[in-house]
Formats: sequence, C-alpha cells, structure tokens
Amino acid sequence: MNGYCFSGSYKPEDVIFLLKTIDMRPVDITEKERRIQSGRSHYSEIISKEQLPSDIYLTIFKEAFDRNERRMAMDIIKLAYIIANQIEGDVTIVSLARAGTPIGIILNRTLNRFFRKTAVHYSISIIRDRGIDENALLHLLRNESRSQKGIVFVDGWTGKGVISQELKKSVRKFNIKHNTNLSDKLYVLSDLCGHADIASSCEDYMIPSSVLNSTISGLVSRSIMNDKYIGANDFHGCLFYKDFEDYDLSNWFVDRVTARIHEIDQSYGVAHIEAAPISGDIRKILRDKSVAFIRDAIKTHNVKNINFVKPGIGEATRVLLRRVPDKLILRSKHHPDLQHLLILAREKTVPIVIDGSLPYNAAAFIQNLNL
Repeated sequence: MNGYCFSGSYKPEDVIFLLKTIDMRPVDITEKERRIQSGRSHYSEIISKEQLPSDIYLTIFKEAFDRNERRMAMDIIKLAYIIANQIEGDVTIVSLARAGTPIGIILNRTLNRFFRKTAVHYSISIIRDRGIDENALLHLLRNESRSQKGIVFVDGWTGKGVISQELKKSVRKFNIKHNTNLSDKLYVLSDLCGHADIASSCEDYMIPSSVLNSTISGLVSRSIMNDKYIGANDFHGCLFYKDFEDYDLSNWFVDRVTARIHEIDQSYGVAHIEAAPISGDIRKILRDKSVAFIRDAIKTHNVKNINFVKPGIGEATRVLLRRVPDKLILRSKHHPDLQHLLILAREKTVPIVIDGSLPYNAAAFIQNLNL
C-alpha cells in the first residue's frame, strides 16, 4: 500500500492520518470555481491557496471558543457515552479528514481516559462523488489488524447529508467488494438536517473547529484525489502546511477541550453523564425542514443548483473560506456565533441578508458563474 501514515502537527498517539502528502500548485479560488462548475475538474482534483486568518478573525474565534467550549465538551462526552455503550471491545475511531479530525482526537482521549475503553484514532479521506478511501480501510483491516466491529466513523457535523450518503454508499460497495461487514453509521456532534445516524445535538451552534482551516486541523489540507499525484494503490492526498507552524492552534484546541472535559469529570463524573441518540421522529422533522428550506431557497434566492445551497454555520463558513460565495443569509447579525461570518462576508464584499425566519442560524449560497 503506497501512502504515508503521519500525524500532521498532532502527537502520534492522538491520530494517524492515512493520507499521502503531496506537493501541488494551488489555483485561484475563482479559477477553481470555474473549473468545478464547468465540469473541467472535480473539486477534489484542485485546491486553492489557504490564507491565514486575520488578527480580528482570530480574536472572534477565541471569543466564540470561550463561549462554546463547554457545550462542545459536553457533546463529545455524550457521543463517547453512546459509542462506549454501543461498541463491544476495542474501538477504532475513523474520523473523516479534516473536519472530523479534531473531534476524533478528543473523542478518542475521552473514551480511553473516562470510559475505560481501549480506543485508537485514524483519520481518512472521503470525497463527494468519489467515495471513501478504500486503500485506507484495507490498511486498517489488513496492516493494522483493526476489528471490523470496532470501527466507528466520526465527523464534526452534517449539513444536507451529502457525506453521510456518500459514506453509506461507499461502505456498502466496500463490504460487497471485500466480503466485509463494516457499519456505515456516521457519528457527529451536530446534525442539522437529520442525516447522521448518531448525533449529540441537532442545533446550529458554532463548533469552534469549523471556523478555521489547517491551523486547527493538524496543518493538513482538505483531501485531494488527482490521478497526477495519487496512484491506484495510494491513499488519498493532502498538502501539509509546514509554513503555518507558528500559527498552529491544533494542539492548543484539543488540549483545551480535553481539559474542560476533565473539569466536568471532576464535578459530575463523565461516565455518569448519560446520553441517547436523537430519535427517528426528530430526525424526520429535521429532514423535512431541510427539504423545505432548500426548496424555498431555490425559489426565493434564484439558486440554480441544489449543491450551491449550504445550510448552517459550519457549511456557510466553508463557502466563505473556500468557494466563490453569492450570498450570506443570517437569522440575526447580532448573534455572537455569526461574527466571523460577517467579517468574511465584508472582506469578500458578499451581500448579507438578514432573515428572522431562517430555520438555521446561517446559510450561504455558492455563486453560479453561468458556465
């Protein structure tokens, strides 16, 4: 198996990335968008240059982190409780790089320290329309001898459910192809639209790691699948932003949340904080709400493609950081969790619409370049 097992800027005991580091020339964001929308390139084949956040953006991030740190810690505890009670024996956390990576690290620590589970953590790639990295899964089963029944797929949050659906399709295909029986369940902190199998919350709050890029994800880029760099037996690829080392908050972030979980344990006893998955009835309500929102957005805001609609704080942030945004919709411009979006929108002169009836705290639309 050709690929690299490395830890980015994290400690090796926290995560092993099953990704191949590559050296690839970035393209301008607008050019990237043109190539994606014209069909000349799949989004995973190209990448734009990542920019470091401004000082004011970092200030707002840290203020938001202070507000939401305990909430995020509690949601990780709940997720760990559910996993500990669902999975017999050793646990293999398989986070979906890269939004799932910091969550996977803290979750892995929590299972080992507070739930007396033997857990390890790997982070692998899954790409819309391309599927999960089968070479990485085979590596886990054959080279790392991980038990099929202990594998748990983890991400930070879900929006419209694209990755959740991709995971189910990919795992089903993998199981048939390799005569395995991996679970296709997806575990997340926040499930806005009812598509994750297991979630701690369904509220649209600012998961702090959603508002930064590589500097909170081990200095690793989003995953890349380009045949010029990735062979048939390779892991999916990534860039490693070593030049950003002085600005890296990855270990600071996971250590801070872990410390907060320790404080909660001293006060209440983490293993005694019970949790249950969101019910099927609530998930259906969330899915119906999502369908109605997308339908109304297409009509009201003249959105041409369902893939251009991105509900929730996390997805809206991604649009403003990595795509060509058309419009930012906010439920309120005064909500403290939305201030980073206002900064990004103003920096890029993106129109901002305030809509008190918005079913999420934020949403963003990708610009149609009429190609």
